[in-house]
Amino acid sequence: MYEYLLFEVDENSIGTLTINKERAMNTLSLETIKELKQFTENELINTNLKVLIITGAGRKAFVAGADIAQMKEMTRDEFEGYCNLGHSVFNALQQAPFPVIAAVNGYALGGGCELAVACDIRIASENAKIGFPETKLGLFPCWGGSQRVTRLMGIGKAKELIFTGAMISAQEALEIGLVDKVVAKDELIDEAKRIAGLIAANSPLAVGFAKNVINRGSEMELPKALVYELQNGLECFDSEDRLEGMTAFLEKRTANFKGN
Repeated sequence: MYEYLLFEVDENSIGTLTINKERAMNTLSLETIKELKQFTENELINTNLKVLIITGAGRKAFVAGADIAQMKEMTRDEFEGYCNLGHSVFNALQQAPFPVIAAVNGYALGGGCELAVACDIRIASENAKIGFPETKLGLFPCWGGSQRVTRLMGIGKAKELIFTGAMISAQEALEIGLVDKVVAKDELIDEAKRIAGLIAANSPLAVGFAKNVINRGSEMELPKALVYELQNGLECFDSEDRLEGMTAFLEKRTANFKGN
């Protein structure tokens, strides 16, 4: 179905999406972004996922960035369309009703870093190299990266990373909050699946509510965010999953969540 993507779903409704362009360092060419757009409009909506893991083929790169040779030949209007596609894809991942985990296996630069920060959780292999080198090319991150990374790490670190265009190690990224965990290369996918499994065992409805409340609430003033949290908490309380979860706890059995 896809030329540049691989997608599979396991028995626990955990999906794995692989950017499958290893020879090209999994760069996000226009064709790849179009396929990602197709993925978000089809599988992301129509597949009954509990968690999605995103990674890159091979060990050298998660996504090494956009296709610079392609971008160099773009007109302003073509570049605008390219950026709009990127925004659409990354917004869809951020707004998905389930968690998205980035398994960062190597270079995550430019558009690759923007893809990672659009995900909910970032796990990096110890050999990962991460950064926004766009200013070295006469640009800045404009697929949402400059805004998401500021909300993620704070304005000071975001400015330092973007202004310098520096490429940092996985450990440095962990220290500034750009990634959430660093593991050995051979353990990356296993760790991503372990965390995904912990999430998938919980109520998908409650997890979805939590993701939405955190995302939306972080953009509000605290008093409004607290009201929004309570409104959603009450709606979640009315669910069958809540009743099943509490009943299973009292009966000392594993809950059978249905997502409603």
